[in-house]
Amino acid sequence: MPRIQLNFLPTFVAVARLENLRAAADALHLTHSAVSQQIGEIEHRLGFPLFDRRGRRVHLNAAGQALLRQAAPALALVEEGVQAAAAAAGAAQGLRITMLPSFAQRWFLPRLGLWRARHPDIPIDIEASVNIVDLQRDGFHAAIRTGAAPWPGLEHERLYDTPTPMIAVASPPMAQRLHAGVLADMAREPLLGDSEVWNSWFAAAGVRARVTPVASFNDVGLMLQATEQGLGLAVARELLAADALRDGRLVKLFDVSVVLDSVRPYYLVYPPALKDWPPLSALRDWVRHEFDGSLAALRAPPASER
Repeated sequence: MPRIQLNFLPTFVAVARLENLRAAADALHLTHSAVSQQIGEIEHRLGFPLFDRRGRRVHLNAAGQALLRQAAPALALVEEGVQAAAAAAGAAQGLRITMLPSFAQRWFLPRLGLWRARHPDIPIDIEASVNIVDLQRDGFHAAIRTGAAPWPGLEHERLYDTPTPMIAVASPPMAQRLHAGVLADMAREPLLGDSEVWNSWFAAAGVRARVTPVASFNDVGLMLQATEQGLGLAVARELLAADALRDGRLVKLFDVSVVLDSVRPYYLVYPPALKDWPPLSALRDWVRHEFDGSLAALRAPPASER
């Protein structure tokens, strides 16, 4: 049975997908001649060609297509195994995760002490970014994301099933003044955030209003910070406002909430090879436990009613 050198397989797969030796060489950081020699060596060992040559382009023939169908998944499995091995070897250096700045600021960081108390042997390296990074390329073990799943090449797990509503919040002084008035008067207050979100909230409240916020933000954490400072009113995920509501830094305005299709749930996203990696399993269990606690606290009646 003919055999080929396994270290030549990435070259074969790259050429098969790009259909160009020079493009494959650039992708693999090899010279054009090295790629050409490796493909020639594979075909020599097999005893038959894998490509049809047409000028500068190369196209898989039937034999090449058959090899690619088996080689590409096998190579992907090897790469996943290397990723898992690297993660296990680097466990002492920490669990690297990426998340939105708003989630990091308003939910994750206030609970970091709870994580350290439960898992003192697993340090965490957090990158807060609005950009979706390539986890495997950039060396991250996981991400906490919102959006439309799935993400190609990654596993995803929804972190809670119940959609969290959007609520209107204000600083305590502004809330005290507004609660003494009429709900419709809020449309004349300085509003922060997105106009469509506010219009949806007013519609849920039974108020016909078309509003123009005085400021918009690309990060909910900044918007809620501005709200705490009394710069205006905001509509935000109840989950992200939960700690400020509990601590009295923010007050919910009226008993009105809205669930928007555009507001996506949170997911834990990670490379498939890390599914059963103990540090990732610990993160998964801990985040779900803390989410359950946050949601239960939001649904609990005020202390005065207990």
